[in-house]
Amino acid sequence: MTTILTGGVGKAEVADAVQRLALTGVEAVVSNDMDAATRLRAGRADYFLGTCQTGAGASLGVLVGLMGSAVCHTFGRSVPSEGEIHALLDQGKKVFGFAVDQIDAITPTLAGAIAARS
Repeated sequence: MTTILTGGVGKAEVADAVQRLALTGVEAVVSNDMDAATRLRAGRADYFLGTCQTGAGASLGVLVGLMGSAVCHTFGRSVPSEGEIHALLDQGKKVFGFAVDQIDAITPTLAGAIAARS
């Protein structure tokens, strides 16, 4: 089972969006930054999707500090292509941030790419 933790101002909406996709072997769990960092570092979760107003600050601030920038990526207000998402996953990125108003545009593609790796 692949566990995606969600955090930030749109954490419930992101979790709902992932659950609506009904991806086999993927669960979404509403979390917070500190819990997510602890669970990711301990191997009790696989990915984190964080949201804030810009997607570039509070969505990942704590996670970048605790996990390191090598595993974190922010899309900010942009909507990535499926190819860009796969490239980031290939690089080992596990923590993603994006703007709360981009949830419906980013979550399905990102969660689908994660599920394809499960």
